[in-house]
Amino acid sequence: MRRLLLALCCLCPLLAFAAPKVLVESRLLPGAEVAVGQTLDLQVDVLVDTWFVKAPQLPPLEIAGALVSPPASATQHLTLQRDGATLFGLRYDYRITPVRAQGFIVPALAVSVFAGEANAPVQLRSQPLRFSASAPADGQDLLIADGVRLSQRIEGSNTTLQVGDSVTRSLTLQADGAPAMLLPALPLAEIEGLRRYPKSPQVSDIPSPNGRGAVVGGQRIDSASYVIERPGHYSLPAIELRWRDAASGEERSARLPAQEFEASAGSRASGPFSIDEELRRLGHGARITLSRHAPALLATFCLGGALLYWGLAWWRPAWRGLGRMQRAWRKAWQASAAHAWLRIPAQLRSSPARLDALYLWARRAFPGASPRLLGQPLPATLRQRLLALLDACYGRDGKREEALAALRRELPALRRQARRKLREAAPDALAPLNPEPQAPPRRS
Repeated sequence: MRRLLLALCCLCPLLAFAAPKVLVESRLLPGAEVAVGQTLDLQVDVLVDTWFVKAPQLPPLEIAGALVSPPASATQHLTLQRDGATLFGLRYDYRITPVRAQGFIVPALAVSVFAGEANAPVQLRSQPLRFSASAPADGQDLLIADGVRLSQRIEGSNTTLQVGDSVTRSLTLQADGAPAMLLPALPLAEIEGLRRYPKSPQVSDIPSPNGRGAVVGGQRIDSASYVIERPGHYSLPAIELRWRDAASGEERSARLPAQEFEASAGSRASGPFSIDEELRRLGHGARITLSRHAPALLATFCLGGALLYWGLAWWRPAWRGLGRMQRAWRKAWQASAAHAWLRIPAQLRSSPARLDALYLWARRAFPGASPRLLGQPLPATLRQRLLALLDACYGRDGKREEALAALRRELPALRRQARRKLREAAPDALAPLNPEPQAPPRRS
């Protein structure tokens, strides 16, 4: 007895962590025998006894000889009893419409289920199903639907129609339980005295009224514009569509009445007499009348063309010369002392600090002078401060950041003092106006 109780105690943790129960069921509605063009539903139910961590993943379905619509984004929630256990699930609907009379096989679908208390996704496969599609007994290829609605709209370009105006007829077909791609085109006939301009059809799905993303049918809009070429009474013919009820198999029809309208010649017709015919009767040929401003406009046009031609011939060399001047100016600026001076603050702030721009500025600003910035041209006080700053920057025990900041503050004074000293020390560049002749050397 004690051993049995001990064994039950050991099995309790295993029972607590048992894998969840997962089922996949599939079926075809309304059945396995349908007519060509009739839509049937493939229902796939995914059931668990816990909960869904996230939505199951179903593969896309393709069947040769049939149109297949994938399930909608919103699904139907289920609560079912299986083997005495309560299961919770989701239902997915594939809509299949065969377009050929033959037998079909719905392959097994690989479904990934993410159930609560499962260590990994559960992989299941549905059962393969079969169905067949047969041609109608009467051999008529009719639209098969649960319900059909027809409507039309007539729009004229003017309230009172005249020659040259247009009339647009739009026919709308809505079919419940039928895919939009299989809806037939409604006839828009040619009418004598009217020139027809058909438009591209508009094909779309009819969404479910519950707003869950499901599709309940298809819609097709055919339209054409008729341009009136001569006055008279016109009638756009009635429309009749024959279709087959999917539930009963009975043939039904939907109708639209004819549309009639009148078109008059109106004021946009030809004038009371022909000017060309009158000129031919009087023996005059066609005459061309020029405006009094035509010569001035023609002369202005010719002058503008000549100026544009010669201007382009002159502007091309001038533009190239401006480009050469700009490149020479940029090169001179990059080789100037001012350009080197602008680089000094950035080099002092870099890590490590550099002084090559400072010496480059000295060489460019004072050509021919001593390359030593801290030489004799500077005052003794300024020279001593700069020496102390440089020693602090590059010495062993100096405070580098404070010394660099102080050196940047001394730059304006360095520039002013260096310029002043070099101007004072510069020799006179002009030769004597009346130099005295030198005595020739005496011969011994």
